[in-house]
Amino acid sequence: MDERDNNIIENRTFDEIAVGDEAFLKKRLTMEDIKLFAIMSGDVNPSHLDEDFAKSTRFHEVIAHGMWGGALISTVLGTQLPGPGTIYVGQTLRFKAPVTLGDVLKVSVRVTEKNSDKYVVTFACLCQNQDGEVVIEGEAQVMAPTQKVKMPRAIMPTVRLAGRGRLHEILSAADHPEPIRMAVVHPVDESSLLGAVEAAQQRLIIPVLVGPKGKITAAAEKYELDISDFELIDTPHSHAAADKAVELTHQGQVSALMKGALHTDELMQAVVKREGGLRTERCISHVMALDVPTYPRPLLVTDAAINIKPGLTQKRDIIQNAIDLAHALGNKNPNVAILSAVETINPNIASTLDAAALCKMAERGQIVGGTLDGPLAFDNAISEAAAKTKGIRSDVAGKADILLAPDLESANILMKQLTHLADATGAGLVMGASVPIVLTSRSDDALTRMASCALALIVADFQQRQKDATNKE
Repeated sequence: MDERDNNIIENRTFDEIAVGDEAFLKKRLTMEDIKLFAIMSGDVNPSHLDEDFAKSTRFHEVIAHGMWGGALISTVLGTQLPGPGTIYVGQTLRFKAPVTLGDVLKVSVRVTEKNSDKYVVTFACLCQNQDGEVVIEGEAQVMAPTQKVKMPRAIMPTVRLAGRGRLHEILSAADHPEPIRMAVVHPVDESSLLGAVEAAQQRLIIPVLVGPKGKITAAAEKYELDISDFELIDTPHSHAAADKAVELTHQGQVSALMKGALHTDELMQAVVKREGGLRTERCISHVMALDVPTYPRPLLVTDAAINIKPGLTQKRDIIQNAIDLAHALGNKNPNVAILSAVETINPNIASTLDAAALCKMAERGQIVGGTLDGPLAFDNAISEAAAKTKGIRSDVAGKADILLAPDLESANILMKQLTHLADATGAGLVMGASVPIVLTSRSDDALTRMASCALALIVADFQQRQKDATNKE
């Protein structure tokens, strides 16, 4: 059969079919098949989905359900004999032997009977493994087509099974702490108001809306959002809203801030003021917590929003802030990959020198609570296979929980690439201030803002528990 014929599906009508006609296909059972089977059927038996366990067991249940083996038989009947236009009438299968991961099944059908009254054709069905052992046998009845069909073979999309890092499960846990009072700064657009409303409905925050009262109420009316239960503090403009929100934290009236429809610089200028700001002894930095479909753990990327070209001392604080966030999320010893273009020290590449110094600082106790390694190129940081190929022996390589980028530009590009090209979702937070600050982009939707509120709640609760423990000592 030539390449053109492979792209065409042509049926055989009832009149063209004769007793004894046969068709077959071959298919190898892969872990991806099993996982897709579990997604479609809802059968999440660990004997199917744990690859190590799967290799040591026999897949009685995979075949006993009949869905996978039955689907292969259906494929032959629907695409080859009789082909397009076939209507399934019934099927009876018997499972003779188990199928193991990696087995190659040969699925064949043979015509045993024709009934011209209703154009029903009976097929003997047989599935054999690569050793010729019969694993499934049975019978199928179909109503064969009476009209000839010849059509292009459909081009099926590639299915990629995603093993997300479960960040959203952490953020949406049912047992989250009591909601915190959060100042929402200048919420005069739909996304910032909707994020506050939905976060309040989920009992993540108690919003305190700070900004021009007329603009806030007009936006609420325009987008049909009920803010009648929220405290609203009137200010003349966005700059005043930022100053007032910071003042509220000093007064103990709010425990966190969220940026609304104003520029990041406007809010951060109020936050970093030496007098009356929210500075601590540590450098303030932004951490993006991402759930990446192709990565099996939450991934923290820093700093993509605040420190443009951080020096060594700033990078130390940026790492410590990210480690603290990882601790709040339940990771007691996160792996920190210090990124560069290469994985060796190069005096001409400043980020490799910083990486070496930061690792030594961690050894000396100047950075605590995590395991550091660097310099690491991005592939070595997130791919164990890449690290192994390059002969890198490291507890961090291929298993990074935190990625420290060399500067804001590279961090921002990395974060947006993961978001827009790798379908990553996440939540952003400013760490290192006296309270957590939700620093979302003006283009972020309400769901992202709500996830960030959940992250702020978790961090605020973690910080309070730390303070309580310190006071007891």
